[in-house]
Amino acid sequence: MNRNNNHSMVISALLCAIGIVIPIISPLKITLEPASFTLASHVAIFIAMFISPATALFVAAGTAAGFFLAGFPPAIVLRAGTHIIFAAAGAIYLKKHADALKSFKSSQIFSLATALLHGICEVLIVMPFYFGNNMSTAYYAKGFVVSVLVLVGLGTVIHSMVDFYLAQVIWKPVTKAVKIPVDVSVKYNL
Repeated sequence: MNRNNNHSMVISALLCAIGIVIPIISPLKITLEPASFTLASHVAIFIAMFISPATALFVAAGTAAGFFLAGFPPAIVLRAGTHIIFAAAGAIYLKKHADALKSFKSSQIFSLATALLHGICEVLIVMPFYFGNNMSTAYYAKGFVVSVLVLVGLGTVIHSMVDFYLAQVIWKPVTKAVKIPVDVSVKYNL
């Protein structure tokens, strides 16, 4: 194995660990019953997307496995599993369009597109649990539209875009300080 592969594996493992630890220990949770959102919980996945599709896939799959091993409920584990879809799609797009993050406007369009995919995937995962009566009573008290479409769907879109912005804020100075083989860079001032 060459040095670049070792370097990439270590970075992937560190991002995976960060992606598992943040949702477990972070005090930065926003709760809108019945949903909750942990600020920065997707940052490691977005940073992995900036590096390469392989890194994004590894980190998204690793964080989902971490949720499973930590004993989270099946709906949460499967929601984390859907991150593989938006992470892979976003990383592949960035690999082909390395200039996608060179302006604030194109960056926000990319962020919205990945956030919409992220939100749709999570809604599709939650729906069978909701209709199978496998959710907490708080979901049913608010109804399908509010609980699933608004809180899970729209909430995920907003949460994803906030975390994407945080990832960019972190990514730009990190790439100046540390040599990381990457597919994309942030060029505009945040």
